[in-house]
Amino acid sequence: MTRLRARRLASLCLLGLAAWGAGLGWFVVDARRPPAVPPHADGIVALTGGQGRIEQSLRLLAQGYGDRLLISGVDRHATLGEFLRHQPPPVPLAVWTHTTLGHRAASTLGNADETATWVHEYGMKSVIVVTAGYHIRRAMLEIARTVPGVHLYGYPIRSPALRHPLHPGTIRLMVVEYDKWLLACLDMARLTRPLHGLLNHADTRPVAPMG
Repeated sequence: MTRLRARRLASLCLLGLAAWGAGLGWFVVDARRPPAVPPHADGIVALTGGQGRIEQSLRLLAQGYGDRLLISGVDRHATLGEFLRHQPPPVPLAVWTHTTLGHRAASTLGNADETATWVHEYGMKSVIVVTAGYHIRRAMLEIARTVPGVHLYGYPIRSPALRHPLHPGTIRLMVVEYDKWLLACLDMARLTRPLHGLLNHADTRPVAPMG
């Protein structure tokens, strides 16, 4: 009986490992998919932490895909002017007046809370979420929990790391992000919320136009 139980346990472990591996493969493929053209939304939120996210969100705002933009999780000393230096001139006035820098988020949970404060402030019903392809599903999941009823449209950015999917650093990144997404599906992150160093209230102050 002991051997039979051991064999069953081993079989279950192998089955679980196979399922985990298959899921990881899907996750990598999904992370590399190109973004679809989003519909017009009330707002756009860019989650900082990787290349191309802020630049693309500013382009989406300038092209009229959203009415307002939140850049969540920026350094307290950062300014909108620094982000706009690489944008092709002329930068529309609406980009200056309708962009908000969020300084309080220090994690994906913080991004979700910061987004919720901003969404409720402006009474938004739809939001485009801009972040890395490997982060988009977890970000959308956490934001959806803070703003139920708001339509979310993902705009995944292909990270430079994904150009070399077999690089050890990329594999490690994908494994970590995949496991974080699995934990997010179980809502485990919010059970350990005090460990994330989040503040209770998001700081989402509009950026004043600069000369």
